[in-house]
Amino acid sequence: MRIALAGSHGLIGSALVEHLAGRGHRVDRLVRGAATTSREISWDPAAGRLDPAALAGVDAVVNLGGAGIGDHRWTDAYRRTILRSRTEPTDLLARTLATMDDGPRVLLQASAVGYYGDRGTEVLTEASGPGSGFLVDVVRAWEGATAPAEEAGVRVAHLRTGILVSRTGGSFGRLLPLLRLGVGGPLGDGRNVWSWITLVDQLRAIEHLLTAQVHGAVNLTAPAPAPQREIVAAIARELHRPAVLAVPRFALRLAVGPFADDILSSQHALPQALLDSGFEHRHTTVADAARWVTERTA
Repeated sequence: MRIALAGSHGLIGSALVEHLAGRGHRVDRLVRGAATTSREISWDPAAGRLDPAALAGVDAVVNLGGAGIGDHRWTDAYRRTILRSRTEPTDLLARTLATMDDGPRVLLQASAVGYYGDRGTEVLTEASGPGSGFLVDVVRAWEGATAPAEEAGVRVAHLRTGILVSRTGGSFGRLLPLLRLGVGGPLGDGRNVWSWITLVDQLRAIEHLLTAQVHGAVNLTAPAPAPQREIVAAIARELHRPAVLAVPRFALRLAVGPFADDILSSQHALPQALLDSGFEHRHTTVADAARWVTERTA
């Protein structure tokens, strides 16, 4: 397949380029600024500029772009950045695809389990309603921006990704070095449920959804959500290190501000749509994920 990818330089995007290319797909990156190779497509979401002709011959679009949620304190200005960096590119892609009679008929759109808000141990599937809070509002607007493409008959899947288990980058990129040193531990009381997925399965799931006839919300999570403290403890065991130095909620709030409440939120989200489509996870349990993420690679 020929795939146009937005957000190709992020943690998931850069890994996805390598994964898809290794599987024989052609990946064209959407880049801000002039295209410098035949595998780049120039666009400017802020200016609303994307030439539909540049997407001719593309089978599917994957949009993973968006400013990092935990990269800065949530000032009013950065909250606007978080929202605009998601809705503006998504709206432009959706409107562009809607004008094309022979353009891409698949749009895989990044989203997040943050849609559900803080729900404790309530079991959540794609049929569950939204929660409340800033990130919930962001996700709802983000998903809503795909409406023009959906109305034009493009198959749109919203990739509601959970906590990404990765060896580098993201939450685990910060947590792993501390656990290796034996100075890590649960965040808060650790009781909040994390709906997680390994980077390996994230990439495999995205590739699967390029052709699986799934539309609408898709929880990109493993089938075994677990309390955060159990996940941290499982990784520490693999590293043969203790995990007893908990980070109190107040200390987390001092460090990252209001985002702390979202780090400590709880979502027990199951990947029902993904499982129903025939996808088989490589890492199904917390133990699987802990073994994989702590493996030393050359």
